[in-house]
Amino acid sequence: MSDLALTLLRPWWLLGLPVLIAVGWWMYTRRGGLGDWQKATDPALMRAMMALDRVDNSASCAPLLAMLSAVGVTLLALSGPAVERREALSFRNLDGVLFVVDTSASVTENARWPQMLTMGRFGIAALGTRPGGLIVFGGDAYVATDMTLDHVQLGQTLSLLDAQTVPDPGSRPERGLSIALDILREAEVIAGDVILFTDGEGLGPETLQVAAQISDAGARLSLVSLDAPAPAFETHAAAGSGMVFTLADTDVFSQWLAETARTRLEAQDFPLLFWKDMGRYLLALALFPLLLLFRRQIA
Repeated sequence: MSDLALTLLRPWWLLGLPVLIAVGWWMYTRRGGLGDWQKATDPALMRAMMALDRVDNSASCAPLLAMLSAVGVTLLALSGPAVERREALSFRNLDGVLFVVDTSASVTENARWPQMLTMGRFGIAALGTRPGGLIVFGGDAYVATDMTLDHVQLGQTLSLLDAQTVPDPGSRPERGLSIALDILREAEVIAGDVILFTDGEGLGPETLQVAAQISDAGARLSLVSLDAPAPAFETHAAAGSGMVFTLADTDVFSQWLAETARTRLEAQDFPLLFWKDMGRYLLALALFPLLLLFRRQIA
């Protein structure tokens, strides 16, 4: 059995076939053929034209059949006959970046807070074609912007973060990282990056466990330190298969996102339902019967 299947993408165009048949039959039964020149032309002029052998009085059906055939083939082409391509593979974007930003008082009231926001904007500008998302946390964590390709809006949201963004006091980075892990799983982004912007407050066994889960999911956890990074930063980066950046590494950070974290594609384990429209090729066939309408009589 053939692996190819044929279907019609726009079957409603076939409703024109009965109308075409009815019009064709009506034109065929009219006296005088397709043009019916005997009714439209002066009888004396028609007799003179026939005497000069300038009128085809054979009542041939070829022109009518040629025209009807061309219109019929055009209707078939418009109906969209398509062949199923089962061998076609589907692809999906596996690379996304989630920015997890600490907006607790110890971070937002720091003099280096504007510099941290600037570094975040540099990171967003380096995303290229990858989607990005923004998660904020303090004593609790929230999704500020879900995964999106609108990097302008993402950067604007990041710029508006301040001490009032998260009303819950404290610093619970494990909650922000847990939300990031959930988003990666739900979006099936299994080769992305999670970037944690923090001063190190709240890093401990819980965050270290989530870092390992992010790595197990195929993503990477990297950290941006507000001040000089403590040893816990390197520990978390190692568990999350990522890197540690300081606010002095703005160019290195953006270059790392742009070059070493490029968009990755993976072939799905199921075939994409793909139909190849064959209507354009039928339109080419409609040209052949039209050639009969332009045949030239050779004296």
